[in-house]
Amino acid sequence: MTTILHKHLPFAPWADPRTRRLPGILPLEPGDWLRVDEAFAGQMAERDRLIAGKPEAVHRLAPEALPAARELLALVLAELSALPGYVVGREVVTRPDGMAVKLDRDAPLLTLGRLCQEDFCLLQQQGDEHVLTGAILCFPASWTLEEKYGRPLIGIHDNVPVYDDNIARRVQRLFDAIRPGRGLWRANALLYEDPSLFHPKREADPRKKPASAPFLRSERQCLLRLPESGAVVFSIHTYLLRVEDLSEEQAAALDEHPIEVTV
Repeated sequence: MTTILHKHLPFAPWADPRTRRLPGILPLEPGDWLRVDEAFAGQMAERDRLIAGKPEAVHRLAPEALPAARELLALVLAELSALPGYVVGREVVTRPDGMAVKLDRDAPLLTLGRLCQEDFCLLQQQGDEHVLTGAILCFPASWTLEEKYGRPLIGIHDNVPVYDDNIARRVQRLFDAIRPGRGLWRANALLYEDPSLFHPKREADPRKKPASAPFLRSERQCLLRLPESGAVVFSIHTYLLRVEDLSEEQAAALDEHPIEVTV
């Protein structure tokens, strides 16, 4: 396995008082949703490998979520047209690494998984809750799409100790309040022993703390409302780097505000 790492972390959530405590939500500025960074080529090669070799592990889509997934693909294509390095055609998109990706609107999430560094989850309202009805998830951070698919927000976060009833209510209110064109974002950070980007973990699997955790994983998570279907998009851009590559300021803040070690 090739280790794919960043050398820089653009934002350290533990170092900013706005994002240090859950849920740590900030407004998403227009044009700052999808990103191309230094790990693009390596991450995209890994995404291509996973989608070709493990599609059942990284992709789910309920039939009723297909219109929302197609709407998401159209929205992403519009965003990519403005990003340097992309060439967006009617049937093919050329990525910044030179790879040409054929657009398959009958498999919109699989197509998205080969276009962007971001993973994408679709959540649609069923009764009083939002349920995970589709996802392309190549870089799970200690969870599995198989177990979370079809579950509501509170069920998705069953094994997250800090996700108590109070946080659950606040997050559900947040989802209810998201408006098209007014996205939100947050970031998390966890320390890992294993630098694998594809890091699935079932809920029942043992979670013994490692002796050392030299890698830091941070997800930039964005929330957007699709205007036609009303589905909520949860996108995840994964940064992974050695702790020793944090800036002096980030490392000092980490000493002051330690974060969780995970497996």
